[in-house]
Amino acid sequence: MSALPVTAATAVLCGFGTSAIKGSSMSSEMRVLIEEAPKGKRWVAIAADWPGLERNGKSEDEAVAKLQSYVPRYESVARRAGLDAALASETAVTIVDSFTGTGSTDFWGISFAPSPEDREQIADATFERRLALLRAAWAEFDEVAARVSPDLRPGARGGGRTRDAIVRHVLVVEGEDFAKRVKVPTDFEDPATRTQEHRAAHRDRFVDAMRSWRAEDKPLGKWTVLYLLRHAAYHVLDHTWEMEDRDLTGASGATAATGSTR
Repeated sequence: MSALPVTAATAVLCGFGTSAIKGSSMSSEMRVLIEEAPKGKRWVAIAADWPGLERNGKSEDEAVAKLQSYVPRYESVARRAGLDAALASETAVTIVDSFTGTGSTDFWGISFAPSPEDREQIADATFERRLALLRAAWAEFDEVAARVSPDLRPGARGGGRTRDAIVRHVLVVEGEDFAKRVKVPTDFEDPATRTQEHRAAHRDRFVDAMRSWRAEDKPLGKWTVLYLLRHAAYHVLDHTWEMEDRDLTGASGATAATGSTR
């Protein structure tokens, strides 16, 4: 699968908006959004078309460099969604927009503000593509959690939590925070006790709720459905990569992770 050239016509067709053509019209470029640090502490670089691919830095340039260094780690997510060729075609970065973050952006080094694009209407096909990547991120998380060591290498990231503690954290946040924002009921008193079958069913309800929320254009407080989608993908992938980096089996872990976790 190859990416369409990002011209004015295809930008509108794919739901990217006119900001997609800012800087270049070449399909070989990854569109990146910059969430600026309001207090000058941490910037976040966001791959606009690849939910979950976000990294922070103490400067804009550092954030972009870290984002680029994580593209190889994102390849398996894109492959699961059948989009690895499209990702591989994006060999350069173009910053298409910048916006101001919140105090949490500075503190955590995580995107905590919807971008202007997150407030725009996008084509149904583009939304479904992003949902497919979120599902791929969930699948990546499940696969990594199943193969890493129960005890993980000590480190500052995540407070040194074990594998099971990380899995529990991710499931609880998805069930008690993210999914509840679109009124998905919690099927267990403790979301972390879900079996794989129950986990899949909950994710289906979450995806369906995001579709309905978007279709009905319901308000979501300071968030938007597009921001909720990419934030959920970021959270699950950040902890996926944390488990890989701290794995003690020697079967995974590439480079030391540099992002922040919640």
